[in-house]
Amino acid sequence: MMLHFGQPAKLKTKKIAFEDVYAACDSATLEQLKELSSRRRAIEESINESSYITEAIAREMSGGLVSRLEQDLHRITQYLPLLENLVLHNEQISNYKTYQWDASPKIRWSSALSPSYFFRSTKFFQIDHLQFELGMILFLYGAILRERALEVLSTDLVQSATTFREAAGIYHHLALNVLPRLKAAGASEVPPEALTSVSTAMSLICLAEAQAVTTRRAEGNGNSSSLLAKLHHGVTEFLEEASGVLETSVRDGKDIAPNLTEFIQCCKALHTLRGQRYHAESLKASGQIGAAIGVLQSELSKIKKKIRGEAKWKSVIEEEILDASEILQKFVRENDFVWHEKIPSENELPLPHGNKIVNLIPYSPKRWERHLSFKVMK
Repeated sequence: MMLHFGQPAKLKTKKIAFEDVYAACDSATLEQLKELSSRRRAIEESINESSYITEAIAREMSGGLVSRLEQDLHRITQYLPLLENLVLHNEQISNYKTYQWDASPKIRWSSALSPSYFFRSTKFFQIDHLQFELGMILFLYGAILRERALEVLSTDLVQSATTFREAAGIYHHLALNVLPRLKAAGASEVPPEALTSVSTAMSLICLAEAQAVTTRRAEGNGNSSSLLAKLHHGVTEFLEEASGVLETSVRDGKDIAPNLTEFIQCCKALHTLRGQRYHAESLKASGQIGAAIGVLQSELSKIKKKIRGEAKWKSVIEEEILDASEILQKFVRENDFVWHEKIPSENELPLPHGNKIVNLIPYSPKRWERHLSFKVMK
């Protein structure tokens, strides 16, 4: 069973009417701005849970998609090419003093990864820069893809892993190509979702989740304990990287909700224990039952200190602890009656090795090339 952390997808936003913000020079530009607003409004109403359309109409509007997550993904992919086009035109005229803003655009998004989310009413961050809008939409896109990957997990392991890898690619693109431009704009206060470190960590988390799904498939195919141990430890290596990125941000004074770190730590604990369980089984199969017992005893003594966070995460880990404890007891009994092997000390135990086998699927932005004409002044 995989741990679930759905917080990143719980974003909210306020309405933007682009036609009221940009001074269009012609009717074609005005119509395109209105279409942009309409596409965004569909996303707003869905994530803000303020839509009044029926399920049947929502299904029809999305081309027959039944899953609400798929419908949201469809809305985002319809909006992004229009937004990318507006961003490009905005950059092209950025060297001029412009009258492109008829009013403040008031680009406002809440944060689901800020401590304020848990301690008071929803706080909205306002940054009147299109890179902020693009960044938050892409973050939401990656978050909903993660949720969709979990939705199909029970029916299609290959599709689930692929979707996690797609989400990893979006977060990587966000951290590498979008958020640095927002940082350069000098925004004074940004939500965690607009930090390159958080997007980098989310990309690594998605890769860890993709590898976890791939490992589950390998378990179902009856692969060797040695391989399964390496795959589980590969998951923990991705998570270790993510943890390091976030720790650096926290040390730099970035305000990030602790449950993201707790989720990573719980996942690390879970997959480390699973990896060590398979590592122990592999050692026993090679005639090293003493080492197998030492590996399990060592990990079980450590993991109880690592369990924190949500109750549902703890229950999964506790179940894994019970399974590993039963295996340990079985090995101990067998060793007592048959092998009588000495249990190595902690520093004599064979170290596990991880193998990372998944890669992100690169995200390539799509842009609907439509000419936009705004009032500008040199």
